[in-house]
Amino acid sequence: MTISDRIFQLLKQKNMSQKVFSQKTGISQSTISEWKSKRTNPTSEKIMIICEVLDVTPQWLLSGIENTGHRGNNADWYVIDKNTEMGFLIRSYHDMEEQQRERLMGYMEALMAFKSK
Repeated sequence: MTISDRIFQLLKQKNMSQKVFSQKTGISQSTISEWKSKRTNPTSEKIMIICEVLDVTPQWLLSGIENTGHRGNNADWYVIDKNTEMGFLIRSYHDMEEQQRERLMGYMEALMAFKSK
């Protein structure tokens, strides 16, 4: 199943028309129709807004696999919205100098060890 197949499957499950989906995502109706008629997929920059509107994870949209409960393998990566608290943490860490990163990691390890007690 392709990404666009999963999108149309969800639209059907949610009883959401292509027009409403277009309005909520800001993606033109002609582009959405093209995904269906030509069996193409959305561009990468549209994935996050699609996931937000359809209330799915990027992992599920891209692969059809959702890691739930204790089944399956944990992903080796995360997809994080840069406008969230976690996104702020990642950006801040990225902007730090190496010495600051090492200090932060030491602090985090100490917090996690304290949590385990």
